[in-house]
Amino acid sequence: MKRASAQNVPAARLGGLVKRYPGFQLGPLDLDLEPGTVLALVGPNGAGKTTTLNCMAGLITPDEGGTEVFGLPANPSQPDYRLEVGYVGEESGFFQRWSVARNLEFLASFIPDWSHERARTLIERFALPMDKPVSRLSRGNRTKLDLVAALAHGPRLLLLDEPTAGLDPVVRSEVLDVLWETTEDGQHAVLYSTHVLADINRLADELVFLRDGQVVLRTGRDELNERWRRVSFRLPDEEIELVGVVEHQRVRLEHQVITRDAEATLQQLAELGAEAVEASRMSVDEIAVQILKEGHHVARTAS
Repeated sequence: MKRASAQNVPAARLGGLVKRYPGFQLGPLDLDLEPGTVLALVGPNGAGKTTTLNCMAGLITPDEGGTEVFGLPANPSQPDYRLEVGYVGEESGFFQRWSVARNLEFLASFIPDWSHERARTLIERFALPMDKPVSRLSRGNRTKLDLVAALAHGPRLLLLDEPTAGLDPVVRSEVLDVLWETTEDGQHAVLYSTHVLADINRLADELVFLRDGQVVLRTGRDELNERWRRVSFRLPDEEIELVGVVEHQRVRLEHQVITRDAEATLQQLAELGAEAVEASRMSVDEIAVQILKEGHHVARTAS
């Protein structure tokens, strides 16, 4: 097997990807991921995040369309793409009675480009107990073992399914540090799924919101921080249509709104002569909840 060239090629590309199950359809999805980017798939359980990652990793075959990794098709019959992929899924596949060391030694024998030095560096950083059977590892140490296995061969694309779910804050911080450092050279990319919304602000450059197998919105994290606000004001009008507002509550003359376009909303309020206007920032996780709740309405109005 040989690695792909990285020149002017997306780290990953989904083209018209469709996967159908009884009562559920993922896609069609069209998505590019550039090197140096961390992209988060955000959505509730059952949104299609795991299915997307499994299609990209070549673990399941899409019904339509397909995926490329650095220009190579994610096709199990043409396995060169696997050199570029590090994958952490719901099931790690380690032998539970074997020690951490024995599992990694066994895995290394099957993976071209496995770097014992890189693995050793991560093992020391994570303080992994090498002699302990996998069955006796904590949730945090299991995640660390998964990451060592995924990173030891130097992949340029990391696909991670809920990598920080259930981790305590200290372990979660360690894991996020390693993932962030992975993309520092601009040649690597990370695509990870999450419903731990607090992680988004720490790691993701861009967000793709999935609901019911469909993309609701793709946007930059910084763009969300700049555009979304909670705004309160006083205005006697009985009925008022405000630009950018996705949620509006009123108690007598007091209005409280959430806007996806704070600049336009505040300008309109000034023109209407609104009083006691106050705007406050929202956290990324608060914004994410609002986007998923409003669904395709937000996607249309945010474009």
